[in-house]
Formats: sequence, C-alpha cells, structure tokens
Amino acid sequence: QVQLVEFGGGLVQAGGSLRLSCAASGRTFSMYAMGWFRQALGKEREFVAGIRWNGGSTYYADSVKGRFTISRDKAKNTVYLQMNSLKPEDTAVYLCAAQTVVATNYDYWGQGTQVTVSS
Repeated sequence: QVQLVEFGGGLVQAGGSLRLSCAASGRTFSMYAMGWFRQALGKEREFVAGIRWNGGSTYYADSVKGRFTISRDKAKNTVYLQMNSLKPEDTAVYLCAAQTVVATNYDYWGQGTQVTVSS
C-alpha cells in the first residue's frame, strides 16, 4: 500500500500563492503517477494536475494551466503543487492521489487539505 499525507493548505487572498506538498510512504516503488484533485463544496471531485513518477511528464486541467505547477522530488517521495494567481473559484479541498503500476487509475488517496481563496 501507499500512504499519502498532504501539507500546505490555508487561507489566501485572490492573486496570492500557495504551495501544497504530498508525502508518500509505503510501497512507493510501485508508483506510476501522482496527481492532485480538488473538490469544492457541493461539486464533484475534479482533476487538477498529474505527473508521471519516473518520466516526469505533467498534465493539467485547462482551468489551472499557466497558474499551477506540479513537480516531484523522487528522493523525498514528495509531490508539490505550486499555485499562483489564485482565484476564489480555486477554493476547495485538495487531495493528493497516487496511481500504482498495477492500476488503471489513481488507487490511493490522501485525506485532503483545505484551500480557501478570499476575494
């Protein structure tokens, strides 16, 4: 199994920045990709950004392209989400996820961290 713990959420004004971190432990050698999702109150969970664990290719939702950057530190088994130019509509619980090599989709999830952007 893979355990995921997120850090870095909080309250920020519109236009500001936050950096989220997600530390992975356990069977990290089996990870194929890691990603960030978010779920706003009353809305469905949506994909934000993803990164291939070995190759480093990145993927973004259109709504965050040019504002958010996903990166990873393999030595620390940690993935980051740098969020700039934040908007009130970015307010949500942000969840870290991992996809293992045997899975067809993300199969491990963190508990989430709240990000609130005030206008």
